[in-house]
Amino acid sequence: MTYQGVLTKMETEYAAPIQYYLVFESDFINMNQLLEKTISIEFVRYQCLNCGLDKPIYRQGFCKSCFFDVPQAADWIMRPELSTAHLGKEDRDLEYEKKMQLQPHIVYLANSSSVKVGVTRKSQVPTRWIDQGAHEAIEIVEVPNRYLAGITEVALKDYVSDKTNWRTMLKNDIEDENLVEWRERLKQYIPDEAKEYFIESNSETNLEYPVHQYPLKPKSLNLGKTPSYQGVLKGIKGQYLIFEDQTVFNVRSNEGLVVNITIQ
Repeated sequence: MTYQGVLTKMETEYAAPIQYYLVFESDFINMNQLLEKTISIEFVRYQCLNCGLDKPIYRQGFCKSCFFDVPQAADWIMRPELSTAHLGKEDRDLEYEKKMQLQPHIVYLANSSSVKVGVTRKSQVPTRWIDQGAHEAIEIVEVPNRYLAGITEVALKDYVSDKTNWRTMLKNDIEDENLVEWRERLKQYIPDEAKEYFIESNSETNLEYPVHQYPLKPKSLNLGKTPSYQGVLKGIKGQYLIFEDQTVFNVRSNEGLVVNITIQ
């Protein structure tokens, strides 16, 4: 059976294990059901997630001109401390920015390759942790806007990483950490503006992924260089498909590519 569609990040459902869905315009695939099956992925063309044109994808699923124009790709997405909607200041589209920035945000600790600090909208918990391949996570503060979350993350980055090592995460070469203790240790470094939003009482969330075999030496599939690939699906973690031959495919970093997916 062959499906064709434009790649966007896999939808997830918090369960044990996590359920993954690849959603196309008129169809979807429950990827968990494809474990141990042979799958082929074939690049067809580009389709920018904004303009829909067949133009090379620059970043985040957008062609170059859209990337520098649409509010969904503005700098405050990756750097929340640059948010200005709480001041009524427009970056690219104030209405969109108010909608996204002026809502509850969580600063969290997640352990995917090592302990890291991150920011997400409250509505994206635990989705954000799943997308990063974290096996455990905990909230530190819940603030009313993105700016406060951003300055909190910046302050904590001096004491804990804000990056995930994707190879370590995929190899499952990880150690459990006491995130409650980490949170208590970092509490003193929270900026004064966010201290009142510190979360005292919750425990860590544990996440289980549908993986039958972790890769020892993961090698990333680049559809630009290898437009056609076939392999046996052995697992899904973060936004990666893991194959028997150590190949891994990051669905999220290939957003905006139209592909044929054939299940054998």
